[in-house]
Amino acid sequence: MKIGAVVRLGPVPEDGTPPSYAAIREMARRMEAAGLDSIWVYDHLLYRWPGRAPDGIWECWTMLAALAEATQRIQLGTLVACSQFRNPALTAKMAATLDEVSGGRLTLGLGAGWHQPEFDAFGFPFDHRVSRFEEALQIISPLLRNGQVDFAGKYYAARNCELIPRGPRPAGPPLLLAGKGPRMLRLVARYADAWNTAWYASPTTAQESIDEMQAACEAEGRDPATLELTISVPVSFPDLGTGSARGDSLGGPPQKIAATLRGFEALGAEHIMVEFAPYTPEALDRFAEAVRVFRER
Repeated sequence: MKIGAVVRLGPVPEDGTPPSYAAIREMARRMEAAGLDSIWVYDHLLYRWPGRAPDGIWECWTMLAALAEATQRIQLGTLVACSQFRNPALTAKMAATLDEVSGGRLTLGLGAGWHQPEFDAFGFPFDHRVSRFEEALQIISPLLRNGQVDFAGKYYAARNCELIPRGPRPAGPPLLLAGKGPRMLRLVARYADAWNTAWYASPTTAQESIDEMQAACEAEGRDPATLELTISVPVSFPDLGTGSARGDSLGGPPQKIAATLRGFEALGAEHIMVEFAPYTPEALDRFAEAVRVFRER
């Protein structure tokens, strides 16, 4: 089972401001040196919450291109990119280019988006998100897999479109989709190489979502074993500083965290992505120790 972590592009709770690129690069390099398998970035444009000042976040694709050059081995991914923020054919072009820059280390994570204030502020429609997502997949998937598509829908079109050059992998980067609800899960079963479900602090809490995904695969005539299961897990170390803002989170000594990771693996998880708090080198080191214990079996 692979294990990765989120590199924060937005506000860090410890000081309330987005990190500089130098800090982002340093944390990514620390994660690679610590032996993690992957780093992941969120795709948002703006956060607006009632009763709080707006929060900013760096644009994810620009940052990922820089991190591809700043790292050597570690896999890179979006967790997840919003399909509506960029034209779908252009998204495929960007993914192929970033896969080339990274030497075939990219996983393209996609979702339909959920935070309406950023849609409104940047002029993106918030209606019919699943229908728009479905059309985007009908463009992105064949472009990545086959290098060409001819599609015209209600929301998007890519007529006689070709992806030239293709990047380092013949079938393009893996396509990871995130979503819940019957319709979104059917799209995952139809198009994805991998599926992400989040956020779970223990294996038992993830079982219901996994069962729903397996049912969607069966409804689409797909063997669930062919869909890579990835799970996002919040990890916190309150004694090191500010805890996780995601409610229940995984914590404790390395042996306990390692045992929980084994529980996720027993569920069939093939990749775990954690967001750790506080977002500090000390917390990363402690989590990396738990990963070492997990791998020492």
